[in-house]
Amino acid sequence: MLDDFFTRAVVAGVGVALVAAPLGCFVVWRRLAYFGDTLSHAALLGVALAFLLDLNITLAVFLVCAGVAVALVLLQRRATLSSDSLLGLLAHSSLALGLVVLAFMTWIRMDLMGFLFGDILAVSKADIGIIYLGGIAVLIVLALIWNPLFAATVNRELADAEGMKPARTNLIFMLLMATVIAISMKIVGVLLITALLIIPAATARRFATGPEQMAVVAAVVGVAAVVSGLFGSLTWDTPSGPSIVVAALVFFLVSLSPLAGLLMRTSRPVQGEKS
Repeated sequence: MLDDFFTRAVVAGVGVALVAAPLGCFVVWRRLAYFGDTLSHAALLGVALAFLLDLNITLAVFLVCAGVAVALVLLQRRATLSSDSLLGLLAHSSLALGLVVLAFMTWIRMDLMGFLFGDILAVSKADIGIIYLGGIAVLIVLALIWNPLFAATVNRELADAEGMKPARTNLIFMLLMATVIAISMKIVGVLLITALLIIPAATARRFATGPEQMAVVAAVVGVAAVVSGLFGSLTWDTPSGPSIVVAALVFFLVSLSPLAGLLMRTSRPVQGEKS
């Protein structure tokens, strides 16, 4: 079954969509889209260091993204700059460093476009194993910290007063984001990862009535975007990673249509009616 490149692409893409969906919900709730962009930009520096030091690319990307996340936490405590300024500094600095390091390695020929925009059709069985093993680990940790993370999202001060340690929970969440970016880089590329996190969650927000339901709906939308994007790429010979993001965008635009609003009103129980 996994000998066919298209089947491998679908399996890998579905795995990434299932993991990215619940994390994407927190990105939307916390308005952390720029943080996701920062980590995805830092991923290119991880790729460059992987080639320079002969490391596993996924591991190098995770280490660099985790380092950027920790650096952000430390700078927020010490620096006088705002969070968005710090994110901009880290994002563009890490991206520029990655490009400079790659430029110096003239003895290496690599497909930079594949890293920037993904190459899901080239995923191997080993890549699929990394995606699903890493994804399961991320979902298990996220389930363990779901309540304190959601409480900190709603009201950080109250969560701190309740002894939920929001600072530690936020750091764990950042490391989970770094993990997802590392395992999904080959699917949509470092420049499109944030879109896969945000767009399905933004679409699900229109239909969900609770946080857990929003995570499930976002996963469904993400899987649908991956499958339809890949089939669209196969049909019209378009780049696979961008096609997945375009498919997700189409689902979001459909969710804004009057028909979607009508479906939401009819699917939700009338006040006083048993659901």
